[in-house]
Amino acid sequence: MKEKEAWRVNGFLGLLLFFILVIAGALILWKGIRFAMDEEVTMAVLGIVLGILIIFVGLFIATGLFIVQPNHGVVLTFFGKYIGSVREAGFYLSIPLSARKKVSLRVRNFNSAKLKVNDQQGNPIEIAAVIVFKVVDTAKALFDVDNYEEFVEIQSETAIRHIASLYPYDLFEEEGFSLRGNTDEIAAELGKDLQKRLAVAGVEVMEARLTHLAYATEIAGAMLQRQQAAAILAARQKIVEGAVGMVQMVIRQLEADGMVELDEERKAAMVNNLMVAIVSERGAQPVINAGTLY
Repeated sequence: MKEKEAWRVNGFLGLLLFFILVIAGALILWKGIRFAMDEEVTMAVLGIVLGILIIFVGLFIATGLFIVQPNHGVVLTFFGKYIGSVREAGFYLSIPLSARKKVSLRVRNFNSAKLKVNDQQGNPIEIAAVIVFKVVDTAKALFDVDNYEEFVEIQSETAIRHIASLYPYDLFEEEGFSLRGNTDEIAAELGKDLQKRLAVAGVEVMEARLTHLAYATEIAGAMLQRQQAAAILAARQKIVEGAVGMVQMVIRQLEADGMVELDEERKAAMVNNLMVAIVSERGAQPVINAGTLY
């Protein structure tokens, strides 16, 4: 099924034709009644039948009048056959006795529920997303799927589960994409997957974004400890790198200025003292050597 444009004319012309036919039919019917009162049977029957027929034609044409609201589409069927769609707002006259169904063309949001899924590493996580979509093909939306709104909801949750199972929640030491670290890339991948699934329903996915991402409650504590340990380790590595650089700078500066001459043993002692002072979590408490009594 593919959308096509339905035949239509300006609705005000149809309305004017309706009034003309009804008024003309009423006048002819009234004339027929007058002939009947004058006992002119032939003219009376002809006038009454013709008047009723003209009024019936006017009412028949009026069944083809309809209104299209802004950002809506109207799908027309004639005795079960799809005859076209109208997407432009206005007042129209189309084929009489045709059935009409409205379809919203506005941009809409779908907020998925929090889904419990296993990521690529088998860790249970909670994930949710918001899907921004609109109908671009009214014929597919109505005839190719049973209920396109329910179809969008079910396929969105299916796509979210599928994407969540392809990537790990987080990468601690490995390289690659993760749900937490590459939100833009994951959103783009989710949008592409959804577009493939919803194309059959004539729906365009404008944006897909994750709105909730967290470990499931049963492993949240353990994973938090793992993240804290990784953060502490990374911080310690940075501190050690900085401390080694500072010690090297101090020794080079002292030797360059010629203030003191340090042998290997004194250098080792200075390095030890400086490293302890810089790396220690607590403030260093130096012991001052004021000399000896002997």
